[in-house]
Amino acid sequence: MKVMKFGGTSVGSPQRMKEVVKIFNPAEGEQSFVVLSAMSGTTNSLVEISDYLYKNNPEGASTIINQLEQKYMGHIEELYATQEFREKTAQFLNEEFKYLRSFAKDAPTFSSKEEKVILAQGEIISTTMVTNYLLEQGKKAVLLSALDIVRTNENGEPDLNFIRNATVAKLKEVPDYDIYITQGFICRNNEGEIDNLQRGGSDYTACLIGAALQTSEIQIWTDIDGMHNNDPRIVDHTEPVRQLYFEEAAELAYFGAKILHPTCIQPAKLAGVPVRLLNTMDPAAPGTIINNEIQKGTIKAVAAKDNITCIQIQSSRMLLAYGFLRKVFEIFEQNRTSIDMICTSEVGVSVTIDNRSHLTDIVSELKKYGTVEVDDNMCIVCVVGDLASGNVGFETRACMAIKKIPVRMISYGGSNYNISFLVKAEDKKRTLQALSETLFK
Repeated sequence: MKVMKFGGTSVGSPQRMKEVVKIFNPAEGEQSFVVLSAMSGTTNSLVEISDYLYKNNPEGASTIINQLEQKYMGHIEELYATQEFREKTAQFLNEEFKYLRSFAKDAPTFSSKEEKVILAQGEIISTTMVTNYLLEQGKKAVLLSALDIVRTNENGEPDLNFIRNATVAKLKEVPDYDIYITQGFICRNNEGEIDNLQRGGSDYTACLIGAALQTSEIQIWTDIDGMHNNDPRIVDHTEPVRQLYFEEAAELAYFGAKILHPTCIQPAKLAGVPVRLLNTMDPAAPGTIINNEIQKGTIKAVAAKDNITCIQIQSSRMLLAYGFLRKVFEIFEQNRTSIDMICTSEVGVSVTIDNRSHLTDIVSELKKYGTVEVDDNMCIVCVVGDLASGNVGFETRACMAIKKIPVRMISYGGSNYNISFLVKAEDKKRTLQALSETLFK
């Protein structure tokens, strides 16, 4: 069995749904477990509906609900060929939008709980429509609700034991199907309420299920041919990276490669299930395989993370003083702000953050311990590959590539797979280009 995930653009129209179904038809004797996102644009509309209800404006919410209903009803004629399935899907959609309108009647009591229920409807609609299309085509397909098999624990993290046991139990209830469909992103929390996975969304769902079932492969289908060795929007002639170690993929995802969320592949890594990134627009392309194999002595890719703020704390009191860094880190912890890079010296420490929401409070607290300087509009550029200290010269090649570009910070040694440079945002493009020119050509 393979787990296959398709995002919103892959099911973004009736025509795209028809094309995607061709991809996840399994070979003879095989089974597919398919995870689908909401149709592109739907989640934004559901967020807008929730926003109106938070503001106690049921009329505004009803307007968006009506527009969304008209859009979906218009898809029925194009997607289905028979009157039976047109009527079946129309009846389902009528019930769905009747349910959404019920929230507008209770707008004064609207809360985050109701919002999560509303947001879940996008995936519920898309999976039902695709399953109905498969059934109309005579396929042995069945829809499994993610609300029955994906759950988070009291800390908001996926409950791996529950997911494994519930998924296996569901498959035993319906063992003879070729295609199993479920929703990405949505789940229940430990209290049984409808919730969502937040980080990684549908990719996370696919990796959790693939790990739970120990499938042969987890496939993430997007609109690009795997992960590229640089940002194709900025650098010309980039190429797909055909293989990545799990840690390399996580580094690239964290530092700007938007094709994956950095945490979503962790379940697959722990279970030893390979993840393959594929292109719905070019299904024959090999894409990128992510697994537990390390290609020694190879630099794989470059990525960049924007909107970085650098904070430098200097203090003569820091000299030889134990406990100083603990105090600094506690300030960031209290303000729920994570640190990307860190560099230290005898009299100072520099850190970078990508969340400025608590910057004023952070700076105010840091001033108790020294002089604080803040640099805005920065960018982290990372080089990813086998960068263990024994590989003499790799870090030199990366540094030489950007010898004409001013670098604010360098981080190397925290990982065997990454060397990071902090540069001004205005220097991002030529930094990426220079690294590509030196490392890959």
